[in-house]
Amino acid sequence: MKVTYDSATGGFAVQMEGSQKDIFRDMATFQEIFTHNRCKCCDSPAKFVVREVDGNDFYEMHCTNLQCRARLAFGQHKKGDTLFPRLRDDDGKYLKFGGWTKWEGGKEK
Repeated sequence: MKVTYDSATGGFAVQMEGSQKDIFRDMATFQEIFTHNRCKCCDSPAKFVVREVDGNDFYEMHCTNLQCRARLAFGQHKKGDTLFPRLRDDDGKYLKFGGWTKWEGGKEK
């Protein structure tokens, strides 16, 4: 089976091929990452950013509003070459604003 999917945000069109389960899994993975196109703190557009620090890549979405400057960080699965949005804090509690955070006064908010 072959499927062309147009994202709900209108920014992407992708083709997926495989069984129904394969396509469902691929679509779920795609949506989990690529539908975060607006900042959930101020509703401004967001951009993809990859930062490299000490040989490690960090994947983030950055708010384009310079007064907001919120970020959504993505973690990397240990197996496979996939990402996931960081939606919880270190204690396992869901973060405000769907995982979008900002630094204010030296603290993450």
